[in-house]
Amino acid sequence: MRRRTSVGSWIGAVIVVLGILLAGGYLARKAMHLNEPQIAVAPPASTASTSTPASAASAPIQHPIEQAQAEPATASTAALPALGDSDADAASALTRLAGGDTLTSLLVRQQIIARIVATIDALPRRGLSTYMLPVHTPKGALSTDDSGGTMVLGAKNAGRYAPYMKIIEAADPQAVVAWYVRAYPLFQEAYRQLGYPKGYFNDRLIVVIDDLLTAPEPAQPPALARSRTYYVYTDPALESLSAGQKLLLRVGPANEATIKDKLRAIRTALVGQHLRAMPEPAGTAG
Repeated sequence: MRRRTSVGSWIGAVIVVLGILLAGGYLARKAMHLNEPQIAVAPPASTASTSTPASAASAPIQHPIEQAQAEPATASTAALPALGDSDADAASALTRLAGGDTLTSLLVRQQIIARIVATIDALPRRGLSTYMLPVHTPKGALSTDDSGGTMVLGAKNAGRYAPYMKIIEAADPQAVVAWYVRAYPLFQEAYRQLGYPKGYFNDRLIVVIDDLLTAPEPAQPPALARSRTYYVYTDPALESLSAGQKLLLRVGPANEATIKDKLRAIRTALVGQHLRAMPEPAGTAG
């Protein structure tokens, strides 16, 4: 988080919810830096899988897209465009799924599906310095508060994410999944081009959702400390979280709960199994 001009942001939830709003893994990491320039480029295929064990790239499919419990897509039954020609189709579908014009000014309209895939793939990791972002970053800097002489994550941060939360709240999980299932061959192709020729994107998506759902929910705003170039959490357990989990800490407890509810609904539709909400923690020190 820059002290005056933030290059950080948050985005959250699967495809519309994950893809469009979860570019924040990289951006949330960027938000913790004070003087680091913004980077938004895709990793080369030869290095994209360096953080993933080789065995995972060729593991048996765990969640075949055919098992997804999606209602028939109502948008179009026409043949899918080629991945390189899919931006107009994807932008139209995502804008419709977002429930209005809010997404219009946020969405980056080039290589949309490739950007979504690269962003989602990166969220469970800690280092997210080289991948494309599917949306523009929000305005403003991440704020801090003083709590008894301790610097903590600012309560005003939740307001910065209002446009993104509007999209999340409007998105219907069944409609999101229906479009995703229809367009899945494009997501799979983009995932292979990212550097996973034997990987299965839907399996990776479930891994990402599960990682986000296990993000902690601190009872108090997390404490921060400033190093030479960036802010860090003083709690080592929080500082060691994945980029996606750290991102959820920044949106505020109410927004985090809303995002997780949407993710559970999407996960249920994708795997055909209901996932119970985790019990609320007794309290986590910030």
